[in-house]
Amino acid sequence: MHTNPEGFKRSLGVRQMRLLALGSTIGVGLFLGSASAIKLAGPSILLAYLVAGVMTFFILRALGEMAVHHPVTGSFAAYATHYVSPFMGYLVGWGYWFYWTIIAIAEVTAVGIYMQYWFPGSSQWLWAFSAIAIMGTVNLFTARVFGEFEFWFALIKVAAILIMIALGLFVITLGFPGEWKPVGLSNLTQIGGFFPAGVAGCLLSMQMVVYAYVGVEMIGIAAGEAENPQSTIPMAINSFVWRIIIFYVGALFVILAIFPWNRIGVDGSPFVQVFQRMGLDKAAGIVNFVVVTAALSSCNGGIFSSGRILHTLAQAHQAPTWFGVIAANGIPMRAMLMTVAFLFLGAGLNYFTPSEAFEYLTAAVTFIGILIWLGILYTHMRFRRRMKETGDAPHFEAPFWPLSSLVAAAFLIGVIVILISAPNTRTPVLIGMLLLALIAMAYRLTPGQRNPDNAPPTAL
Repeated sequence: MHTNPEGFKRSLGVRQMRLLALGSTIGVGLFLGSASAIKLAGPSILLAYLVAGVMTFFILRALGEMAVHHPVTGSFAAYATHYVSPFMGYLVGWGYWFYWTIIAIAEVTAVGIYMQYWFPGSSQWLWAFSAIAIMGTVNLFTARVFGEFEFWFALIKVAAILIMIALGLFVITLGFPGEWKPVGLSNLTQIGGFFPAGVAGCLLSMQMVVYAYVGVEMIGIAAGEAENPQSTIPMAINSFVWRIIIFYVGALFVILAIFPWNRIGVDGSPFVQVFQRMGLDKAAGIVNFVVVTAALSSCNGGIFSSGRILHTLAQAHQAPTWFGVIAANGIPMRAMLMTVAFLFLGAGLNYFTPSEAFEYLTAAVTFIGILIWLGILYTHMRFRRRMKETGDAPHFEAPFWPLSSLVAAAFLIGVIVILISAPNTRTPVLIGMLLLALIAMAYRLTPGQRNPDNAPPTAL
């Protein structure tokens, strides 16, 4: 097992890296939240997921080009510091740390709610705290242990989706058992057409669709601990698009073909509806298990990413240097413990705050996630400029560059405009801007700014 220059051990194998990006995107948003997006766009939600998937692939390839050239755990925070400025790296790093910790708190809160299905009346906070304790312990072992858990979490989600797609195709071509009348594809067009809410409805759904995809950049964080990153990172990223088409677009395609879009989600999760119509009465329990798994997976990935980013910030003297120590097992133990402690505190406080306040905060960090994607694209542009100056050539070249990055950046800016324009998301965007402003103002308090002579060079 090799060790990278930062002290992390390269222990994540090919199969773990391949499912990492996929596992971080398939979550509660698909199993339960997709109904809300369908209400806005109708069948055209398929186009929204497909377009957003292609844009996400462009962003991931830009990140992948830098990750193959510099496979460090700090990923885009380290790249931003090196190729743009220390302030940019600081803003991206701390923004990402807050993003994942808040999302992880939301996910363990969801675990507490979902467990009521099997244990009605039990304390939600107990399940949330248990989820943090278990996933936190997993992350205190080696990266390989994290990778194994994430691999099996992703595999459970993938298996559930493939079974649902297979059942859906069966119904589309042959019909429901007992009726045996092919459903066909008429539900995709007969109720208001493919765009029942017009193009505007499809555009408004983009905010929810992009939220589902934010998290794929975790593969960049894992690059520093991947075995043979020059081969494993390209394989993981290149498989992303066709898997997204199968798992997101494919799953929603069969759901929308089977049920009228205006009835989806009325009687619960769209996934539950498919299983129940097939006569599988235990469908709700199956989907609940998968959703709990998805929430635990997101929490697991959040702790992994947040701990690594905090370590990178400490190494750059943009966080207390105490968090920059690597333990003997190759884990940033102090940074991980700090992240887990923050999760316990946040999950505890979450139960004493109005649900609307926490929902706003969760939506606000999603806005920050989009800004981080824009930061990745801008950093990649500076990276390319430096490569041209030095005469180097990228080993894993982003396709159609610079057009792909320009189109992806325009897409993200368009999503931000939609977020600001829509009344229900305008407040979360303002909260996100306020959070970023507070992070920016704290820059002067970092160790590197208080003692600039002691600030180390970048890790690249």
